[in-house]
This record gives sequence, structure tokens and C-alpha cells, in this order.
Amino acid sequence: MIILITVLIYFLALLVIGRITTRHSDNDTFYRGNRRSPWYMVAFGMVGASISGITFVSVPGMVMKTDMTYLQMCLGFIIGYFAIAFILLPVYYRLRLTTIYAYLRERLGQRSYKTGAAFFLLSKMTGAAVRFYVVCIILQKFVLDSFGIPFPVTVIGMVALIWLYTRRGGIKTLVWTDTFQTLCMFVALILIIFNVINALGLSVGDAVTAIARDAHSRIFVFDDWVSTQNFWKQFLSGAFVAIVMTGLDQDMMQKNLTCKTLRDAQKDMCTYGFAFVPANLLFLALGILLIMLAHKEGISLPEMGDDLLPMFAASGRLGTTVVILFTIGVVAAAFSSADSALTALTTSFCVDIIGREDDERLRRRAHIGIAVVFITFILAFKILNSTSVIDAIYILCSYTYGPLLGLFVFGLFTRRRVNDRWVPAVCIASPLLCLAIDFGTRALTGYVFGYELLMLNGLLTFIGLYFVKVKK
Repeated sequence: MIILITVLIYFLALLVIGRITTRHSDNDTFYRGNRRSPWYMVAFGMVGASISGITFVSVPGMVMKTDMTYLQMCLGFIIGYFAIAFILLPVYYRLRLTTIYAYLRERLGQRSYKTGAAFFLLSKMTGAAVRFYVVCIILQKFVLDSFGIPFPVTVIGMVALIWLYTRRGGIKTLVWTDTFQTLCMFVALILIIFNVINALGLSVGDAVTAIARDAHSRIFVFDDWVSTQNFWKQFLSGAFVAIVMTGLDQDMMQKNLTCKTLRDAQKDMCTYGFAFVPANLLFLALGILLIMLAHKEGISLPEMGDDLLPMFAASGRLGTTVVILFTIGVVAAAFSSADSALTALTTSFCVDIIGREDDERLRRRAHIGIAVVFITFILAFKILNSTSVIDAIYILCSYTYGPLLGLFVFGLFTRRRVNDRWVPAVCIASPLLCLAIDFGTRALTGYVFGYELLMLNGLLTFIGLYFVKVKK
């Protein structure tokens, strides 16, 4: 009941914010936020939207198997965010785009434009469903199962809540709700850390020293080139993952395009990039502290890293206060990513696929339809999921975002034209070839591709576009 009451109070707060920000709203408000968003609010809100419920649950548990090596990837993110700020954003602002995939129409052609938008819809729907699935399954496991509520009802109810406060204000509402949700998430995270430190009987200084001396505090891996945790693999993959999952993602860019000027958007992106490293450092530090607490109390560690934080926080081992904080943190992180995903998917479908940006009735119907498809994806992932959730997201991203990377790199860094009718075939063939290479390499050499699949996929798309070029 405590968790349910916390969720309801939190949702009511979001509904009030949504109500205030939707006065005199129209399609320009929904799609572009009237281009009046303060850059610092966009930057702060994007941190929460990027972290999402998946990070809140999975990253602390990652230290069980890979120590703190995830920070190598986070350092690569910074390079990616600077590339977005000074390469992609100037193009988007110069063309005054509503959706970033309209650039492909101007540069490569109509079919390239539709193909890019279609890959975004598939990628974002898949990734957002995985992230939101984590929160739904936690609430189901620790709360709703005891009430006999089926998992599909949980999913439908949660998505319906998000649809309710985003249906009118769209991206303008999200700039404000994301700020509120990011604040709630970090307050909850910091207070949970303090509660764990108290349970260990340590001071803050002692806790920092204990974390630094722990075997799981290893960050850098330079000595094993085969390992997927090798520094250069993680660092370069992080840069490219940031570029495609932020710079080539309508969800994240739509918020940046609501800033008043290009300079504001660049300040927003650079600030956001630097904030991502300390944010994830806090999550990883929490994971080490929880492992220490498990050893102190003689508790066996869970087999799945995703269960480490819920095992302590959601079960009440650390007290009712931590249960409430954990609920607020997870729900805040999940809602801030899922609500922006629904808005971006609706925008891309109406503007890119249907091509009717000014039709308000279509936009409202599409928003409902996207919510229904989103629910379907979440339920499907529950059936198919068999790996760590955060790894699943990045693996899926490598296959579905790779063609977007190839399309934009070809458009930005070459002056060649392509035979537009062949572009869809190239973008479909590249992930399939990438999959065959991955399986073949694993069978013949034992080498296992990690997140560098994204770069390979983008390269194959780029090569394919080069061979379907036209002379003029």
C-alpha cells in the first residue's frame, strides 16, 4: 500500500504540472514547445530521461560481474555529446527541423527519409519498451502480485497514466515534468546511498575509502583485447552510442530543438554530457555498497545483477523510508524516459510517416495508437527476455540504430548522391550481414562482438550507400 500510495501521489504531481503547461496548447506546442524552453531545464531533464528506470535498477548490479568498467563507456559518451553539439545541432537548427530525419529528405531523398524514420520508430519503440518493462516487472513482483493483479493490467495502467499527462502539451510538458522527475530521482538515489552507509555503520569518508579499496572498484581494462570490457572498445562504443541514441534520436533531439537558439542548445548538450559521468558513478558506488552490506549480513547475492538493488530496497530490508525512496526513484526514472518516447514516436509518425504535421485530430489518434503498440512491445519483451536488460537494449540498438548512423555519416561527410530507391534495401541488408558476421566470427575465432557492433553496422550501411551512389 505504501508503494501504491507513493505512485499515486507522484502521478498526481505530474498531472498538475501537465495541466499547468497545456494551456493554449496546439501542434506547435506538442511538437516544438513553441521553441521557448530554457536550456538549463532541458539539460537537467535530459539527464533523467537518459538514465531511465533501467539505469536505476541495472547499473548498481553491473558491478557484480563487470566492476565499474561501465564508466569507460560513460567517458566515451562525453566525446559523442560534443560531436552532437558542434556537428549535428548546427545542421538541425539551420534547417529549422521539427524531426531530425527530414534532413535525410533534403540530402539523400524521400525514400531515405522514410527509411530513417522507420528505423527510429522500431529502435525507440523497442528500447523504450525494454526500459519501461523493468519498472512494471518490479512493481508487479513486489506489490501487485499480492493483490492478484495480472501483469498486462499493470502495463496498461502505467502507460495510460503517461498518456494522460502528455496527450495535450507534448514536448512542452515534458521539459517541465522531466526536470521534476530528474530532481526526484537524484534526491531518492542520494538518500538511499546515505541509508546504506548508515546500515554499514560507516561515515561518508569511510564509505568513499571502502569503495575505492574494494575489488569491484576497477574502472579501466587495458590488458585484455578480447574482453568486451576493454577500454578502447568501451570508450569508442560509448562515443558512437551517444551519437546515435541521442544525436540521431528524435526523442532526445526533440527536447534540444525546443531551445530558443543554437547556442542555448549547445550549452544544454555539453552540460548534459559532463553530468552523465558523475551520475553513473553514484549508481555504481551504490552497487558496491550493497555488495558490502550483503556480505555483512550474510545474504547471498542474486544471480541477476538487475535484482541487487530491488533485493534490498523494494523488499523492506532497509526500512520503509528506503522503500518509498526506491519507488520514487524508479518510477521517476521510468516515466521520464517513457513519456518522452511516446511523444517522439507520435511526432515522427505524424510528421515523417504520414506527413500531416498540422492535423491535430490525427496527432491525438496517433498518440493513442502509439500507446497501444507500446503496451504490446512491453508484453512481448516479457516473453522473450533472456539476458541482462541493459545489455539487451544496447545489443538491439547496435542492430537498429546502425543504419541511421550510416545514413547520417554518409550525408554529412560526403558530397555524393545516392540512388534513393536502393537505400531501404541497403539499410535492411546491413543489420542482417552484421548479424551473420557476428555469428561467424564467434564460431570460427571465439571472438564475441560487444557494443562495437554499432560501428560495424554503420560502416556496412555506409559502404552499401557508396555502391548505390549516382554520378551527379
